[in-house]
Parts: sequence; C-alpha cells; structure tokens
Amino acid sequence: MNEGHDVPAKLPTRERSSRPGGGGRHRRPLPVTLPADAPVLVLAVPGAVDDVVTELATTIRVDNPTLDLRLISLSDGGADLAKEFAAIGNARTSDGHAAITVPLVTGPHPRVMRSVREAARESEADVVVTDPLGPHPLLAEALHVRLAERGLARADRIRLFNVTSPVDGIIVATVGGDESARGADATAVLLAARLALPVVPAAFDGRPTVADAAERLRNIGASRIALAPFIIGPEADADRVSALTEQYNCAAPLGAHEAVGRLVTLRYGTVWGSLDPDYDEEMTEDEG
Repeated sequence: MNEGHDVPAKLPTRERSSRPGGGGRHRRPLPVTLPADAPVLVLAVPGAVDDVVTELATTIRVDNPTLDLRLISLSDGGADLAKEFAAIGNARTSDGHAAITVPLVTGPHPRVMRSVREAARESEADVVVTDPLGPHPLLAEALHVRLAERGLARADRIRLFNVTSPVDGIIVATVGGDESARGADATAVLLAARLALPVVPAAFDGRPTVADAAERLRNIGASRIALAPFIIGPEADADRVSALTEQYNCAAPLGAHEAVGRLVTLRYGTVWGSLDPDYDEEMTEDEG
C-alpha cells in the first residue's frame, strides 16, 4: 500500500554478488581480515563529527578491526577532506585506489556530493566516491524500527491481515532540498509496503515541505500522522528539524543504527570487491 505518492520507476533491491561466494542479507559486507594495501575508508561527514558519528565509527571498527576508517567533517566545505585525500595518496606505496569515500547521507544531497567530488579532484589522489547510502531496504527497515521504538508503528511487519495501527499516515522527511525529497520516494514505498500505510516523502529544507506532505495525507483521509526523520543527524540543521518535529508524533533520526554502519561497509565493499581479485575467495573462507 503506497497511497499518497507516486511509485518510482524502479525500486532498490538488496545488493547481491553476481560472482562466486554468494550473497544475501546476512553475508558480511567485508572479510574479517583486510590486506594491508586495502584502500582507506573515508567517511565524509556533512557536519560536525559528533557523538552519533563517533558511535557509528566505533561500531564499524569493532566489526572490521583491520579496516582503516577515517572521519572527516565537511563543515569547512571540503578543504580538510582534500588535505586528507592528498595525505593518503602521498603515503600510498602500492598501485590501486588510495581511498574509498562514503558520503554520510541517506540519499541525494547535491551540496554534499559536490563538496566530496571537488575535494577528490583537488587532491589529485586516486579516490573513489561512492553513492549515498540510500535508497536501500535496510534504511526502510531502520525507519520502521525507529517508529516502533516510539510506539508509532507495530514492531512486526503487517502481512496478510489488518490490525489497528497507532497512526494512519507517515511522512518520511530528509534533507538535501527538492532532489532529496524525490530520492526518498523509493524509501517511502518500501516503508509503506512494510506497514500497509500511506507514506509520503518530504524535505526539511525543500519541497514538498513537511507541511505539504501532511496536507497530502489529510487529503486522503489520514488524521493521525507520524514523522520519520530520514536523516542520520549531522547533515541536518538541528534547530529546523526540532521546530518541525515538535508539531508531530515523531520518531528519532536514524542516528547510529546498525543499518547505517552496514550500508557504509556495503558501499566500501562494493567498490573494493569489484577491484580485488581475491575478494570473493576471502569472503567464502570467512563464511565457511
């Protein structure tokens, strides 16, 4: 059920390897042990490196102890990121990519992506910039968890029967302007399928606004509306988000949810796995 918004042309699917070694939801994104010359993982943070980001990095490091992970803030527009790329490139003693950079955003965010790519060009280092973390089914699942934590959704998925829901419409609100709202539509569809409720996308800093989305839900009969912030945290203007979230029954942001950390390593692993001929062999040994 996805009333209240248009269905995107193509929904995202879970990543699965087309090469030997299998795939699937529970497959480790990375092998337990990485080679010494594996690219550095640079997490580009669109804001301050706060407690949320530090907790996220700690989780990733615990799960991947041989991964060289670095956190760089984009608060200065990307100058520190360019310096970090250059330093990593200068220290590189082997061929191949010096770093794989994952922008810490859930979907399209033109300003952040532009800053990261410009920093990579300025550094002249061999750096790969990945796509944003979403859309992805894991993020829809994490939104469901955050809603359930606040009593705004059932903890289990609704399947072939009807039950009373705490709300009858949900707004998935992100940041990054109009493009981010369009990009969140796929996640809204995935969440709607999980909860059998109308879910519409919005942007905290663009259109449709949260108020636009609420009006859209009311027009199709929803009166109990919940807001699901489709943000990690540092990429958003805290004051703007707080002002809006106080007007609705609101879930917590994604924060350092395990799905965010998993998607960071999935983005890294997708790039590195396509370049390392031993990747699948290592993954198969780990799974065995």
